[in-house]
Order: sequence, then C-alpha cells, then structure tokens
Amino acid sequence: MDHDPARDRDTSDTCESVFNQTPPLVDYNLLESDPVLCDALSREGGDFARAELTVAGAELGRPENFDAARLANQFTPSLKTHDARGVRVDRIEFHPAWHGLLRDVTRRRLHSGPWAHPRAGAHVARAACYFMQTQIESGTLCPTTMTYGAIPAMRRDALLLREWVPTLLSDCYDPRDIAFGKKTGGMVGMGMTEKQGGSDVRANTTRASRQPDGSYRLRGHKWFYSAPQCDAHLVLAQSEEGLSCFFVPRFTPDGNKNGVLIQRLKDKLGNRSNASAEVEFDEAYATPLGEPGRGIPTILEMGTYTRLDCVTGTAGLMRQVVAQALHHARHRSVFGALLSRQPLMQVVLADLCLESAAATVLALRLARAFDAAEGDEGESAFRRVVTPAAKFWVCKRGPEVAAEAMEVLGGNGYIEELPLARIYREMPVNSIWEGSGNVMCLDMLRGLSRNLAGRSALELELGQASGVNADFDAARVALLSRLDGAAWLEGEARHLAWQLITLLQAALLLRSAQVALGDAFCRTRLTASRGSVFGSYGGAIATDEVIAASWLDA
Repeated sequence: MDHDPARDRDTSDTCESVFNQTPPLVDYNLLESDPVLCDALSREGGDFARAELTVAGAELGRPENFDAARLANQFTPSLKTHDARGVRVDRIEFHPAWHGLLRDVTRRRLHSGPWAHPRAGAHVARAACYFMQTQIESGTLCPTTMTYGAIPAMRRDALLLREWVPTLLSDCYDPRDIAFGKKTGGMVGMGMTEKQGGSDVRANTTRASRQPDGSYRLRGHKWFYSAPQCDAHLVLAQSEEGLSCFFVPRFTPDGNKNGVLIQRLKDKLGNRSNASAEVEFDEAYATPLGEPGRGIPTILEMGTYTRLDCVTGTAGLMRQVVAQALHHARHRSVFGALLSRQPLMQVVLADLCLESAAATVLALRLARAFDAAEGDEGESAFRRVVTPAAKFWVCKRGPEVAAEAMEVLGGNGYIEELPLARIYREMPVNSIWEGSGNVMCLDMLRGLSRNLAGRSALELELGQASGVNADFDAARVALLSRLDGAAWLEGEARHLAWQLITLLQAALLLRSAQVALGDAFCRTRLTASRGSVFGSYGGAIATDEVIAASWLDA
C-alpha cells in the first residue's frame, strides 16, 4: 500500500525535524514480493525448492545483510605479500562481512547445488536463489560462480574427482589459507587473460613445461587472476601441443605455497569487495586438465556456466534497483502528491518493471536449458545460441536500468548509504567478464551457423507464444525469416542478438501468469517506439497493472 509521508511530519520547530524521507527497504521477502520470479520458478521446473527459497528470501531481506554488503565494499580486500619475518605469503585479507556473506552463500550451495544434489530443475532453483543473493551483494558471487563452473570439468579428471570435488561440494565455508587436504570446503578461480591479449587468449605467452612425473611448471603471468585467494585456479598456458588448460593449486602436493606471486590487486570501478589480481608464475606447479592443446574448449565449458550467472546476476541487480525505485516512489511526496501517483513517474516505473521482468524470465528459462541440455539436443542447441546472446543483451540493459532507477531517487540514489550507487558501478562487470559484447555476439553467430538445431529450438520456443499477440506474431515471422538466410554479416551481429533476445523475452512474458506484462512488453519493444529512453512510451503501458504484476508488499 502507498504510504503518505505527510503523516510522519515532525511539527517541532527545530532544524533537526526529518520528514518525507523514505524508510529503508528491509525486512521483506525477496521471493514473495516478486510475482514474476515466483511464476518463472514454477514454469521452469524449480517449484520443488519453493519452501527453501522462501526461507532464503526472508533471510536475505534482513537489514544485517544489506549492512554486511555495505561494509564488504567499503572496507575492500588488501594484499599482504610477506609476513613479519619476511616470508612471502601472498595472502588476501578481507573484512569480516565478506566472510559472513560467503558463509551464507556456501550454506545455500550456490557454488555447488546442482552438482551436489542433481535433479530436474536443480539449475533453475539455484538460479532463483542466485538471483536473490546478488541483490544483496555481488562480489562474493565471483568465486561462487567460478567454482560452480569449474566442477563439471574437474569431475572428468579422476584425481580431481577423488581428491578435490567432494570438498568443493561441501556446504561449509573454510577461508583458511592452508593446504586443501586439511579444509572442510573450498573454491576455485580462473586465470585466462594476459596483458597483450585480453579476449584473444590465443595470444597468451605463459609457458607450461612438462616434468618427468607428468606435472607441469608454469612461467609467465596473468593480467586478471580472479579471486586469487581461491584454493586452485583453471589457467590457460602454452604447452608443446598448443594452448592448454591447467589446474593450478594454491599449495603444491608437498604442502608448500605454489609459485603464484601476486603482484598487486586491481583497483576496479565496481565489484570492489572481491579481489582481482595480477600474478606471475614462478615455476608454478600445475597439472593438465582436459585434452592437451584444447585448452579453450575446456575452460569455455566453465565459461558457459559463468555466462549463465552473468545473465542471472544482472537480472537480480535490475530487480533490486527497480524494487528500490518502487519503494521510494510509494513513500516520497513531491509537489503535494506521492511519486507513485504521478503519471509521468508511473510510466517510468512501469517501463523499468517490464525490463526487469523480461530479464528475470529469460534467466530462469535459460537455467532450465542447463538442466535439460545433457539429454535433450534441442535444449542443448537452445543453450548454445541463447547463452551468449542473452549475456550480451541483458548485461547491456543493466546499466541503463540502474541509472534510471537511481534518478527516481534523485540525490538520495546517488549517495553511498543506499545500494543503488554500488549496483550502478557493479553492472558493467557482467558485460565485460567472460567475454565482452562483441565476443558474445560473434559466439552467437558461430552457434547459429554450426548447429542447425539452434534455429529449430528457437522456432519451437517462440511458437509456444504464437497467436496471442499480433505484434509478437509479426516480429516472430521477421526473425525466423532472417534466420533462414544463408549467412549473417558480423556487422549485424549485435542487431540480431537484440532482435532474438527481445523476441524471446516477449514470448516468455506472454506465457507468464502476469498477463499485463506480455502485452505491454510487445507494445513497447516490438513495434516502432517513441524512443529508447525509459518512460517514453506514454499511454502504451497500463501502468497500474504492470506495476501490480511486478511488486507485492510481502
């Protein structure tokens, strides 16, 4: 229910009187207040976890979690290269809030759930929980995501399956910087890019030298070494067979610290609670993972899962900034009326709700493809094409949504006490990490050109929403006609990705229980619009219905 702040006016004559300020958005359930998430969870096969997710939604909405997120980002990690005796330790020190957040993350098995407890819908249930967790804090989800992505590749190595995977599947968080065999839980990071190459990992110069015992020693560097405190990393290096993937533990088998020397931590725009580093390999111990010379396919399997989390994480961040904007508008009075009752603001809020809802349903649908991909060729093809395209489009929209939501709060949104400024800084990392926009669009083109099943999977998915909305039907015919073309030009890849994902989002919203969202999305995204700025659609949106379908006071 809308709140009238005028009732809270302090009528005393002191200059300390405070009124018309929005109360903090806390003590609410992140699941029960989100009808779109609840509906998508059921439709995509994750309803078995609803009770557990409802508990998580209530826990995450507590004020102490928002405060821990603030502290973890205000007091950022620091590098301690040597101890008091001059011994090189390369240790990362974090604020206690970081450890508390990660303890909850591992308790919810966001790093391992579908592998520890495989079943139909496991990836969907995890995606829903990840979606809520990222609304609180995102930096802690970097090592979480990489561990989730690394486990499938590690399970195919007999030694790692026996000695590492069981501990990674644990729901215990163990931050101790000790040999892995003594730990109750662990996490895995990644090292791909170098100074001279960036996304072009084939330009990597780090060398791997084979030893008589079958292990390797690495010499070289990584320009970005994600979460250097992790117990091991998957690393690309040049071997005799070509670019290969290697497993690089933090400690060698004899219990000594491995030769991975942390040079400095990155000073990043966002994701500041998480440590990212530059490292040098000084004869670092490593073992091969996957087929020699095929390091890119090996590590890209990890990247496939982390790209799903880029989509899900951005969708979650969108949801939080939109929730903050809706909450503020229902409590803030301007020019004699609540913001939520003013027509132009209603259009902006409804438009933001549409974008957030579209990202939410897409993330959970994509997670279902991960659940079904191993046994279903169509779902596997769907995942191959849609994952990079979704990462491109959703992650591109994220900063725009955050900026507009921040503007709803005005100056209050721009300060650090509220989470919007932090989320705004956080948004670009999901566009850049695991391949920037152009890389994603080119990967989508490769998926379409090499796998005819991808086109068929898209046609089947879009066909489930046909005959409901005329604008959608026309756009569907146009896209399928375009996909029937013999080839696609690289220069058109971004436009094709936008067209494909927007139409897919429309199809999912048209099938949603929240009927108002599908029609409004088609009317504003699939027809000639008045402009790309949020809130420029005027009477095209039934604002009250769209907002009601997006937010419940819970």
